[in-house]
Amino acid sequence: MSQRSEALAVRLEDGALALATFASDLTEAEWQARGPKDRRKFGVLVHHVATMYPLEIQVALTLAAGQAVSGVTWDDIHQLNLRHAVEFDGVKKAEALELLRKNSAAAAAAIRALSDEELDKAAPVSLNGDAPLTCQFLLEDHAVRHSYHHLAAMRAAMPVMAAR
Repeated sequence: MSQRSEALAVRLEDGALALATFASDLTEAEWQARGPKDRRKFGVLVHHVATMYPLEIQVALTLAAGQAVSGVTWDDIHQLNLRHAVEFDGVKKAEALELLRKNSAAAAAAIRALSDEELDKAAPVSLNGDAPLTCQFLLEDHAVRHSYHHLAAMRAAMPVMAAR
């Protein structure tokens, strides 16, 4: 294991833990609440992050192998997110938190298995206009950042929800 892969894995774990801690403390009403910007329920967002870890890691491993990521567009991602929000509209807190724990651990383990050479491999990524991105950049921009991104949005929405 490289120091870089370990550092990335720890950042992913820290973000997942922060999200899980925040979500654990939500009341049922807060779990069902929707933020003002992202209209998905908080519970759905927690489950979404957990669900996306395997896909984000799969894409990163494609880059680590030196292969391009093609045929995936942001429209595809938005449709995937919409279908997920409908399918898991009533997700229970315990179920989402367990999936977050399980999938973040698996994602961190996959990251730890990457060498510096694999982290440095770059190939075109269709989600980014076919720009050649490194595996490390993709990990940081997606799997590692994902929990922090949604956690920050949920925290920012809390005062807005209280004012309603």
